[in-house]
Amino acid sequence: MNEGDGPGIRAEYLTMPPKFPKPSKLPPKDGRNSVRIIGGGWRGRRVNFPDLPGLRPTPDRVRETLYNWLQHAIVGTRCLDLFAGSGALGLEALSRGAAAVVFVEQAQAAARALVAELARLGGTPRARVVEMGASRFLRTAGEGHGRPYGGPFDIVFMDPPFGQEALADYIPLLDAGGWLKTGGLVYLESEKSAGAPVVPAHWELLKSKSAGEVGYHLARANARAADAPTGP
Repeated sequence: MNEGDGPGIRAEYLTMPPKFPKPSKLPPKDGRNSVRIIGGGWRGRRVNFPDLPGLRPTPDRVRETLYNWLQHAIVGTRCLDLFAGSGALGLEALSRGAAAVVFVEQAQAAARALVAELARLGGTPRARVVEMGASRFLRTAGEGHGRPYGGPFDIVFMDPPFGQEALADYIPLLDAGGWLKTGGLVYLESEKSAGAPVVPAHWELLKSKSAGEVGYHLARANARAADAPTGP
């Protein structure tokens, strides 16, 4: 989907998980890869994604741990899935009651497949797919640019391609653009060998684990020192 197209995001927050319509049809058996949604209203549904180089969905085991971390913080939130790919992280959030998710994906085939899967699952009213590179999105769509895609967000998912040490580049862009609310959470994923990511001074690294070759972490964006309330 082109960046200016697609459904808008509902601004309201949900106090209870949404009701989920049944998918219009089963995913086609055409040899494409698929990923299983592991919890929430779409639990057990399989989502197709194209076979593209570097497209690497977050493993089930890792997603299960991540959403155990987020289980009391996901309902009613607005989320940004910055390297959407298959959409596994953002779809899991919608399945578990997130109010809205913006999916950012630069590969046209992956973005269009995600649009189709959202429509099939009935998630279109709470989602928007932006066909754009993550760097461009963070630099040109944030604070000071009118925020055409919303934000700041309650939760941001960042799982860039492995082997590029990309988190070191994207974390400062995310922070500088004001994409996270104060107290907002950010999921960070990279190859295990990269170790724990370096985060801004006002962020707090809450959780760190690894599974196989994947290292994954949860951080919270606390108030900056200049923004923190002073005493009486």
